[in-house]
Amino acid sequence: MTNVASPVRPDSCGTFLIGGDLSVNRLGFGSMRLTGPGVWGEPADRDGAKAIFRKALELGINFIDTADSYGPDVSERLIAEALYPYPEGLVIATKGGLTRQGPDKWLPVGRPEYLRQCVEMSLRRLKLDTIDLYQLHRIDAKVPLEDQLGELKKMQTEGKIRHLGLSEVSVAQIQASEKIIEVVTVQNLYNLANRKAEDVLDYCESNDIGFIPWFPVANGALARPGGLLDTMASEHHASAPQLALAWLLKRSPVMLPIPGTSSLAHLVENSEASGVSLSDDEFEALKNLKR
Repeated sequence: MTNVASPVRPDSCGTFLIGGDLSVNRLGFGSMRLTGPGVWGEPADRDGAKAIFRKALELGINFIDTADSYGPDVSERLIAEALYPYPEGLVIATKGGLTRQGPDKWLPVGRPEYLRQCVEMSLRRLKLDTIDLYQLHRIDAKVPLEDQLGELKKMQTEGKIRHLGLSEVSVAQIQASEKIIEVVTVQNLYNLANRKAEDVLDYCESNDIGFIPWFPVANGALARPGGLLDTMASEHHASAPQLALAWLLKRSPVMLPIPGTSSLAHLVENSEASGVSLSDDEFEALKNLKR
């Protein structure tokens, strides 16, 4: 646990305006792990999964990320079962464009008629009239980008989508997309041990685009016992995942980590990362760790 005053809430790490008008606390929650093995099927404990969502709100988390491919369909249904009618200020982001063929199997499909179906079904499962943030889960290389994003833009005009984002894209793909839609968020793999998307993060920061790192606490060998991360965590009376999240939050004001878990204890632990304050020297030391 952290050495900060209790209680520690995710709103203590500041907020970000998605699209300039949706205020979210910068430490959110990712719901992918609240499904079966391989992100396939129902969770072993459905009631426990719903309790996780409710506890997240109690802790001050007001940004939940999901996708129609989680389960598939399972995560979105659980969110509605657990939280509907939704409290004011809760932002639910979902994604579409990945199909599922079994556990750990994902294939992109970006045909306009399929993406329209994705949006309509997400609206139904989440019991929403408008999705606050809809993200194209993957760009389908077999379909013209103008067709994929053009259909999503149509649905935005129709009022079914408020804001649009992208997932797992390059800077060049963001720039190409910006000729068609306003990109308000980008969700890429990024954590202390894997910073291949550094250029994407820099672009997002320069353009006030929210950056949502998935797998934010995957530290790999950096968390080995006796290493710098482990030692520094002990000095802060914190865990290695908490320190990794604190590093992300300090890295950029557009950073919106969404650590996910199926454990109430880990949910609370992750939320307390907002109370870990790294000095500039500590931040640089972790930044320079060999990965």
